[in-house]
Amino acid sequence: MIRAVFLVILCLGTASSSPAPDPVLDAEWQKWKIKYEKTYSLEEEEQKRVVWEENMKKIKLHNGENGLGKHGFTMEMNAFGDMTGEEFKKMMIEIPIPTVKKGKSVQKRLSASLPKFINWKKRGYVTPVRRQGSCNSCWAISVTGAIEGQMFRKTGQLIPLSEQNLVDCSRPQGNRGCYLGNTYLALQYVKENGGLESDATYPYEEKEGLCRYNPENSTASIRGIEFVPKNEDALMNAVATVGPISVAVDARHESFLFYKRGIYHEPNCSSSVVTHAMLLVGYGFLGIESDGRKYWLVKNSMGIQWGNRGYMKLAKDQGNHCGIATYALYPRV
Repeated sequence: MIRAVFLVILCLGTASSSPAPDPVLDAEWQKWKIKYEKTYSLEEEEQKRVVWEENMKKIKLHNGENGLGKHGFTMEMNAFGDMTGEEFKKMMIEIPIPTVKKGKSVQKRLSASLPKFINWKKRGYVTPVRRQGSCNSCWAISVTGAIEGQMFRKTGQLIPLSEQNLVDCSRPQGNRGCYLGNTYLALQYVKENGGLESDATYPYEEKEGLCRYNPENSTASIRGIEFVPKNEDALMNAVATVGPISVAVDARHESFLFYKRGIYHEPNCSSSVVTHAMLLVGYGFLGIESDGRKYWLVKNSMGIQWGNRGYMKLAKDQGNHCGIATYALYPRV
């Protein structure tokens, strides 16, 4: 594990707990199991059903309150509905975020004329949403996304890169495969290795294996790594002038796990502890009729059935909400 030099990020797990099966929900439970290909033993099914129903209650309560104008975002049952909040939190590791060494963080001159809206996905910089599955590889998916965007800027070609290459091969830099990883160390691997394969030649497997990198299949390389200063103005400047940025957020909350659409704001979110790597692909704000609320547009790695087809709008300019600006970096290609 990396000592107190760089933040280690552990990726997503899941949701809540309690009551007894409600027969009214039998059909919905069966439909959910088929949709997400869930199979259990008889004893396990009874336990999972209780958890699932409790999560359903929380989601419906939240959405009812949202209808009264309380939250600003909706939630939806998804593949994580059979896990408790405690199970999810046990998968999270909180590690103090170190101060970036002097000279490591690059602050470009803040532009006074940044656009009010940016969406790099619409400009062709972003590959389809990935699904990390049973492997805690959010750190690798965030990094490939950042490199993909910069390679597209340089070459005009958008090529999905290999997360599996990073999962299998970056242990010498300090990463630990599907257990946990660090976005900086993943970029450091690509830099030291001299290249990274594409997903086509080194496909994703949801598990760690032997490193099989073949330099003849190298599709991307980087020259350096830039840290974005820990503030939202600098982050906005970076997104607008550079492209997609690797970020991390505090994702330990059930509201995050079951997020569907709207601008995410979680009162219990930390601005200093981050647990899940994502890809920041833009920003914007809602119309005056919605109080002009600002948001960051973030790509997740939990598949298109999570959130708004795999994306989240997260509250912007609200005190570094959920730590969005706490650990941001991008490659130079």
